[in-house]
Amino acid sequence: MTNIVRLLIVVLVLLASGMADAQTADPRVADLVRAGKVRFGTFPPQYTKDAKGGLKGPFVEMMRAAAAHMGLPIELVELPTPAKLVECLDSGACDYGSLGFDAARADKVEAFTAPFMQFGYTFLVPPDSAIARFADADRAGVRIAVVRGHASTLAIGRILKNAEQVSTDTPDEAFELLRGGKVDAWASAAPTLFDYAAEFPGSRVLADSYGANRPTLVGPKGKPARFAYIAAFIDHANASGLSQQVLDRAGVPGYTLPDGKR
Repeated sequence: MTNIVRLLIVVLVLLASGMADAQTADPRVADLVRAGKVRFGTFPPQYTKDAKGGLKGPFVEMMRAAAAHMGLPIELVELPTPAKLVECLDSGACDYGSLGFDAARADKVEAFTAPFMQFGYTFLVPPDSAIARFADADRAGVRIAVVRGHASTLAIGRILKNAEQVSTDTPDEAFELLRGGKVDAWASAAPTLFDYAAEFPGSRVLADSYGANRPTLVGPKGKPARFAYIAAFIDHANASGLSQQVLDRAGVPGYTLPDGKR
C-alpha cells in the first residue's frame, strides 16, 4: 500500500468521523441518529402521490427538510387520520408528525412548534348550488360533509349553528357524499377542495373562508428534548426563508407563509 493510498484512507476515516460527530453533536436527537432514520407520520390530505406512488406536497417537503437538517434518512409513515397519527406517536412508531394547532389537541402531543405555513378553510359545493358563502350554508336542512378529527372540522364545529354535519373518516368518503348528492357541501381545507373539484366538473370552491389552518410539527408526549429540537428547526426555517423555499418547491396553490397568528 502506497503512502498516498494510506493518506487517502486516513482522510476518509476522519471525514466520516467528523460527519458522525456532527450528527450526534445534538443530544436531543441522539436516539434518532442511533436508529439511523427519522419517521414522520402523515395523513391525507397532507400529501398526494406522484405517478410512482411517492408522497409529495408542502407538508412532505417540510418533513424532508427537517430530516435533511438532522442528516438522517426519512421514513414517511402513511396514516389514515389525525387520531392515528397521535396513536403512532404514542406507540413510538412515529418520531414526529404535523398537526394544525387547536386547543382541543393540546393534550395529545408534547407541544406545537410555530406554524410554518397556512391555508384557509372553505366549502366545495356541487354544480348549480345556491350556496355562495358561509351564511348560506349554515341553515336548517343543509347537510355539510366533514372529515372526523381534521382541524377544519374542529373549527367549523365551534361556529356552525343550524346546518347538520355529516362525519366521514377520510376525504375520499366526504367527496363521494358530495358527488353522490347526499350532502349539500363539503367543508375542508381550500387546497384539498381544489384538488377534488378537478374531478367534479361544475363544482365550485367558495372564496368565502370560515377560518385558517396554520400547520405545525409535533412530537410525542414525554419527549420534550426531541420536541425542542424540531421547534428550533421550524424557527430557523421561518427566519431563514427555508419555509418559503419549501412552498416554492412543492408548487401547490393555496398555501402561504404564516401570518403569525394561531
